[in-house]
Amino acid sequence: MQVTVNKLSPVLVELDIEVEADRVKSELDKAYGALSKSARIRGFRPGKAPRRIIRSMFGARVAADVAQRLVDETYPEAISGQSVQPVSNPAFEPKKLVENEPFSYKARVEIVPAVEKVEYAGLEAKRPKTDVTDEQLAQELEQIRKDNATLEPPKKAREAKKEDVVTIDFEVSVGGKDVEDAGAEDFQVELGGGQLIKDIDEALFGCNVGDSVEVDIDLPEAHPHPDLKGKTATFHVTIKDLKERVLPELDDEFAKDIGEFEDLDALKKDVKEQIAKRHKEAAENSVAEQLVQQLVQKNPIPLPPTLVERQNRLTEQEVIQQARRQGQTGGKVSDELKAKIRADSEVKVRAGLLMAEIAKAEKIQIGDEQIEEGLQELAEQTGKNVAKLRVEYRDQKKREMLIGMILENKVLDIIEAQAKITDEK
Repeated sequence: MQVTVNKLSPVLVELDIEVEADRVKSELDKAYGALSKSARIRGFRPGKAPRRIIRSMFGARVAADVAQRLVDETYPEAISGQSVQPVSNPAFEPKKLVENEPFSYKARVEIVPAVEKVEYAGLEAKRPKTDVTDEQLAQELEQIRKDNATLEPPKKAREAKKEDVVTIDFEVSVGGKDVEDAGAEDFQVELGGGQLIKDIDEALFGCNVGDSVEVDIDLPEAHPHPDLKGKTATFHVTIKDLKERVLPELDDEFAKDIGEFEDLDALKKDVKEQIAKRHKEAAENSVAEQLVQQLVQKNPIPLPPTLVERQNRLTEQEVIQQARRQGQTGGKVSDELKAKIRADSEVKVRAGLLMAEIAKAEKIQIGDEQIEEGLQELAEQTGKNVAKLRVEYRDQKKREMLIGMILENKVLDIIEAQAKITDEK
């Protein structure tokens, strides 16, 4: 087999592959031999029809099948012998297969660009402040009080306001006709908490128990209910019950009730440490992001379109899923956000390629010991049992993702060790 590589661009190559005539003849002989045994040809017993008869009847199909088989078998051999790393499925252009002659075809495929050297020493970043202010501590403690609040009816009947928890019944209609399975009864929701569509939420402010409101909403094409997709629906909502949150006193007894704290000071100390930990993680992430941005700007390498498109689709799916989790059922991405996602995808792909080159240059190896350390760290972050994570990450794709994360962290450590990092004042 002869292989000639033509570099069409830094990220695209075309291979001219020629398969020797002897191999072509051998594959044709096998194909015709198998067909002779199975073909039913009038006037001949199975396996007895002359090859010229079989060729006249099935020659085009046999040639196409053999050509495809030769491409499937020889392309992996051809590409493995080249100093390129494919990142896309190849596009084939086979020539006509002729008996007793060599068979040739072209294979065009995207590759990882060759990078001679990556400049990563002396990058600069500013580390955000990690101090915990009294205001931040107070806000966190207030949230803990809210999380441990009780729901009680107001001492005096009053109108609904933000942060009240109301129980509602609602029905949905389109064009005056009720939509089956679109409504609900005894649905409990916090006003202003983002659980309801904003217009409905605001319409309930100022209502009393027993009051009803009607709100027209233009629903998106991606709405999960088949009868509401892209429709203007009227929501008929009635408040059945109203409760307010009664917050516990912030004192020693409260600290003892919610955890193993001797007093309020012990709770405050623990909360402050948790906030400081979050601030430290956020600061580290900020430094890493700054360094990655500079790494990409300093090393403008070409990008394989397939990798960018793959990352782009993945990010768009994550954005849509996150929007749905937050109650935004539109499932659409604005043009402005699409442009940002595309730019971010290019940064991620370029950073990944550059960091892979740094890993090679620094001879970073990821073995069983590093994987175990990664699983231990993942267990701390997620709260999952490390034994369960070991089983979960036996999956090949998940294991490769974990190895990629560990490799990325090690490369970032090398970059940071050679960077100029100053603390924000």
